[in-house]
Amino acid sequence: MSNFNVCVIGTGSISDMHFKSYQNNQHTTLYGVYDFEADRAMEKANKYSIKKIYKDLDEVFGDENIDAVSICTWNNTHAELTIKALEADKHVLVEKPLSLTVEEAVRVEEVANRTNKVVQVGFVRRFGTNTQVLKTFIDEGKLGQIYYAKASCLRRLGNPGGWFADKERSGGGPLIDLGVHIIDICWYLMGRPKVKSILGNTYKQLGNRSNINNLSFYKAADYDKDKNTVEDLANALITFENGASLMVDVSFTLHAKEDEMGVKLFGTKGGAELEPNLAIVTEEYDTIINLQPQIDYLSFDFDNAFQGEINSFVESCLFDKKSAAPIEDGVELMKILCGIYESAEKECEVLFSLDDKIKNIK
Repeated sequence: MSNFNVCVIGTGSISDMHFKSYQNNQHTTLYGVYDFEADRAMEKANKYSIKKIYKDLDEVFGDENIDAVSICTWNNTHAELTIKALEADKHVLVEKPLSLTVEEAVRVEEVANRTNKVVQVGFVRRFGTNTQVLKTFIDEGKLGQIYYAKASCLRRLGNPGGWFADKERSGGGPLIDLGVHIIDICWYLMGRPKVKSILGNTYKQLGNRSNINNLSFYKAADYDKDKNTVEDLANALITFENGASLMVDVSFTLHAKEDEMGVKLFGTKGGAELEPNLAIVTEEYDTIINLQPQIDYLSFDFDNAFQGEINSFVESCLFDKKSAAPIEDGVELMKILCGIYESAEKECEVLFSLDDKIKNIK
């Protein structure tokens, strides 16, 4: 059955994962594509055998044949395009982050609730094999109550430049690009507790280090070494209403020996490392034991995870299944991300009251 028509909006590098995953989904037809650069849209249409190329967004949203859209555009357009799609009676898969502000995120949530359409946020790490295996252990109580987590995603050299390095379009640097993923995966595995307070820092010390030779890294299509308005590094201590805490640090560039990716969680009955490789620590007979699951993917399996994300979105739309990355989670993550940026800017701790209003305490 192929009766669920999808249009992909935006044809940057991440869009290929959307195109391929929809193509592999038995229920989905890749119906259309739009990009403000017509040549790029044509290239994807030819690559994925898509018949419909839209000349503008009004044409996309006005087409009653489209059931859902994937939004793969600049961060500063996510909220606006999601709202327009919802009001045009389309389901939406929107790349992270949901928006640039909490207020925008709340508006998207309100429209999603009013239109009764699915909005799934691109928290793709939730669908990784290692995450799903670990979540099974957590849900069965094997780790007990998780009260502390720490996560790092540190690039020694890795500012993609282009729109990623333009704060007006991206909303920020490594925190909103990389940090959103590792914060989300910890928060998700910790049981999605409500945030209570945040103490954060951001640094602009090294720039994009375009002087460095002999070390390659990913560059955006519109890379320009002379343009960079985002932070190099961000760190934060996030405390939740249940008393648990999360420590995180992320960088685009740092005087480090090598890149580092680490996600660790600690509970009352056991602990776990999700990255760089899944491992579980527990106790048996008064002895600490390290458990190594025998699975195909001990670290994040991007292609399989993305396919799982797309499949989950389609199932939510077609079969009224609860999304595994729903709109309300996108709103909560924006509260955390914006709280870190606000704490860093105002050099104070950010406190969240029970009604989610932010108060700043120096």
